[in-house]
Amino acid sequence: MTPVIEKTPQREASLIGAQWTALGWFSALLALCYWPVITRLVSQWNNDEDMSHGFFVPILAAYIAWQNRTEFLSTPAKPNWWGAALVIYAGLQVFLATLGAELFLARTAIVLSVIGAVWFLGGTQRLRVMAFPLFLLFFMVPIPAIIYNQVTFPLQLLASRSAEWALMLVGIPVLREGNVLELAGQKLSVVEACSGIRSLLSLSFLSLVYGYFFEKKIWMRVILFVATVPIAMLANASRVTMTGILSEIKPELAHGFFHSASGWVIFMVALLILTVFHQIAERVYRMIHARR
Repeated sequence: MTPVIEKTPQREASLIGAQWTALGWFSALLALCYWPVITRLVSQWNNDEDMSHGFFVPILAAYIAWQNRTEFLSTPAKPNWWGAALVIYAGLQVFLATLGAELFLARTAIVLSVIGAVWFLGGTQRLRVMAFPLFLLFFMVPIPAIIYNQVTFPLQLLASRSAEWALMLVGIPVLREGNVLELAGQKLSVVEACSGIRSLLSLSFLSLVYGYFFEKKIWMRVILFVATVPIAMLANASRVTMTGILSEIKPELAHGFFHSASGWVIFMVALLILTVFHQIAERVYRMIHARR
């Protein structure tokens, strides 16, 4: 006969403690290996306004992971060596990225290493439990410079054209040359910081978090995520238009504190629009579902 080992509360607590210890040691070693990359990443969060939301990404991801801890620990741990392979690949990626001064690859290697660690220590099922918070970690990495440069200028032109149309609509004469708006009192240049990429990155991240907490339907979460693109563009065009109107009232209002404050206000309005859109989409879905 095969002896049966009962899982007493003390034994289960010991196993859970050992799992947390292993994960903690693995995390500490990863942090030590990637410390130079992490410090430069945090420095960019602090100095680049487009990535100011980066501080909140690991915090919210950790909070969501902590909420899933019961399901994570109740799932049997089945270490998968593919996770170790992913960690090794990430190490090779950061090595090559460091040699080539490629920041995006070096930073995404951090996320890949964390995913690989969970996969290696916990297995595929546990990785699925933590899939969403692990995916969120990619939003703490700035997009590659080559993509950033290709996206920002078209967004600048779109914002300036929309602002030109809106200012003419309210009776303010304006002449647009590319991304420069010439008003009666001064010129307004829609620079990269006013392209709307900042709102787009932050709002897309918040839409995923919002959908996770307030929406269970996957397809609705996808719709909310896609909706952030036109909402962010509309919000940014509104900000440029508001700046033009304020500059006609008092030129000083188009710069400094008031200009920065208007960005925060418009962003909060965009977040409110997203929640209203969600409520409208949910009501339309219920109406269609009730008629079937």
